[in-house]
Amino acid sequence: MRRRHLLASGLVLASGGVALAARAQGSAPAAPGPATPAAPAAPPAGEMRRTHALSLLGEPGLPADFPHWPWVNPNAPKGGEMVLAAIGSFDSLNPFILRGTAAGAVVRIYDTLLAPSMDEASTEYAHLAASIEVPADRRGITFVLHDKARWHDGRPVTAEDVVWTFNALREKGRPFYRAYWGDVAEVVADGPKRAVFRFSTDQNRELGLILGQMPVLPKHFWEGKDFAQPGLEVPLGSGPYKVERFEAGRSIVLKRVPDYWGRDLPTMKGTNNLDTLRYEYFRDATVAFQAFKAGQVEFRQENIAKDWATAYDFPAVRQGQVKRDEIRHELPTGMQGFAMNTRRPLFQDRRVREALGLMFDFEWMNANLFYGSYTRTSSYFSNSELAATGLPSEGELLILSAFRGRVPEELFTSEFRVPVSDGQNSNREAARKALALLKDAGWTVKDRKLVNEQNQPFAFEILLDSPTFERVALPYVQSLQRLGIDARVRTVDAAQYQKRTDEFDFDMTVDLIPQSLSPGNEQRDFWSSEKAKEPGSRNLIGVSDPVVDALVELVVNAPDRQALIDRCRALDRVLLWSYYVVPHWHSRAFRIAWWDKFGRPERNPRYGLDLMSWWVEPARDRALPADRKTMAQ
Repeated sequence: MRRRHLLASGLVLASGGVALAARAQGSAPAAPGPATPAAPAAPPAGEMRRTHALSLLGEPGLPADFPHWPWVNPNAPKGGEMVLAAIGSFDSLNPFILRGTAAGAVVRIYDTLLAPSMDEASTEYAHLAASIEVPADRRGITFVLHDKARWHDGRPVTAEDVVWTFNALREKGRPFYRAYWGDVAEVVADGPKRAVFRFSTDQNRELGLILGQMPVLPKHFWEGKDFAQPGLEVPLGSGPYKVERFEAGRSIVLKRVPDYWGRDLPTMKGTNNLDTLRYEYFRDATVAFQAFKAGQVEFRQENIAKDWATAYDFPAVRQGQVKRDEIRHELPTGMQGFAMNTRRPLFQDRRVREALGLMFDFEWMNANLFYGSYTRTSSYFSNSELAATGLPSEGELLILSAFRGRVPEELFTSEFRVPVSDGQNSNREAARKALALLKDAGWTVKDRKLVNEQNQPFAFEILLDSPTFERVALPYVQSLQRLGIDARVRTVDAAQYQKRTDEFDFDMTVDLIPQSLSPGNEQRDFWSSEKAKEPGSRNLIGVSDPVVDALVELVVNAPDRQALIDRCRALDRVLLWSYYVVPHWHSRAFRIAWWDKFGRPERNPRYGLDLMSWWVEPARDRALPADRKTMAQ
C-alpha cells in the first residue's frame, strides 16, 4: 500500500537530498548503530554546548571534520538520468498540506537543518545549519545557518525563513506537524543566521532532532500566497535539485543544480550524482512493473513476494541488462495490517476485533501467495528491542500496574501471540474461537448470516488503493464469509483513497505504522485521543483511550534508554491486546532491480537504501539496447 503522508513515502528526506526508506515518518533515524561512548557531562547551567551533531545514544559516530558519509563514493561521477515510477497522480506541488495530491518528488528541492546518518541510530549532522547550540537545561536549541546557504534565486537562506517555515507548517500544514512539535513554545530569529527554538519542557529528548528534520521553505516566495491551498506553481527551493518541468498527473522532472551551495558539504559529497531525476506516474503497481520491464522505468524496489519469485524471468534479466539484489537491513519494521476504524460501532467491541484477527490465515498465504518470504508481525515495534516479548518485565510492570483495571488483564499473565493455523486454508479451530467471541459480543448466525439482536447483518468494506492487495484481501474475505460475515473489497484510485482516509471514511483498510528505535513525538499522531478527532491525522484506527494517551506521553518524555524500552514495550502490550489491527507480515531485506547503467557504493548503509549515492556509468548506459521494449517479453 502507498504511504499516506510526506516523510512517509518510500522516498524520504535524508542527507540533504533523498534516501530510500531511511527512516520512518516523523521519526528519528531507524535503528541503533555500533556501541557509542557515553555522552559528555552537561555544561554548567546557563552555558551553551556547540556541536556538529545530535544523538540520543551517546556521542555521534563521526567527528566534526568528517569528509563524507562512510558508505558513499566521494569521487562518483556526475551526470545521466534515472527514471523512477510513481503510483497514482498529482495535482499539486505543495506536499506539506492536507489539500490536494502532491508530487512527492518535490521534497528533493529543499534542504533540512540537519541530515541523518543511515549508519547510526538517532544521530543527525549539521547540514543547512553549520552548527547547533544546546543549552544546559535542554529547554531549547539554536540552529546557526551556513553563511553560504542560498535559495535557487540567489537570495540567502535566513533564520526568518526557518521561523516562517515552522509557523506555516504548524498552523497550515498537515496535522502531524502540530503533534510532532507540540512542545515547542516559541521560535525566534536572533539575527540573520540564528534560529532559536524554546521548549516548554526539558523532558522531550528528541525534540531537537525532529526539528532538524524540518525542510526549510523560502518566506519571500510564499509572501502574498495562501500556503494552505494546493497549486501547480513551481516552488522555490535551496536543495540539490529543482523542478525543471512537469505534466500534471503524468510526470515530473527534477534537474540537478550545478552551482548548489551545499555541494561540498560532508553530508552531500558523493550523493545526488544524477543530473536528471524523472518520475513517471502510473495508475497502479502492475502497470508500473510492465513499464520497468520495457525500460521506461530504470529502478524498482519490489514489494510483492510472488513477483520477486516469478515475474523476473524476462529477456533483459536473462541477458544481464537488468540486475537484481537483496540487501539485508537492520530497520525496525513497524506494523502493517488490516486496520479497523473504531469510530464505527461495528469495531468498538474488543471481542469482535479479536475474532476478526483469528480469521486471517497467514500460514496459508505465506506458503501459497508469498513463497515463504515473510515473517508474521507480532509487535508494533517489530524487529527491534522495543518489541514486547514474553511476560512483562519488572520495569514494564511498574508502568502497567498503575493502569490495572483499565487494560486487559491478560497482558499481565499471558504472552501475546498472533494466531497460527495449520496452513490448510480451513482454519476450523480459529473459526470456532471466533464464533464464540462473536456470540459473547451479541452476534449469532441466522440463515448463514451473522446478525445482532436487532437482526442487522455483520457487514463492512475493506478499502484499498491498489489492486495488488486484492489477492490478500479476497482470501481473507472468504474466511470471514464462513462465519456469515458480509465483507467486501473496494479498490479506489489514489486521490479518492487519500480523501477518504484523511476524512476517516472507511471501515477497514491496510495501514502501515512505521517505527524507529527512538520513538517519540510521532506517537501522539499515531495514538492520541486528540488526533483521533482530527481529519488527516495518522490515527486512522481512531484509538481514543486515556491509558494509551498516558503511555504515549511517557514514551515522549522517557529520560533514558532503558526507560524508553520499558515504556515502548508497555505501550506495545496495550495496543496488541486491544486488537486494533489484523497484523500482516514483514521482510528484513530490500529487494531491488535496476537496468544495468548504474554504479553504486561498495556497501549499503545499515539502516536505509541510499539511492542518491548511485551514479550513471556512461559505458554501461551506452551498452544497453536503444529500444528496450524488445527485452520485456
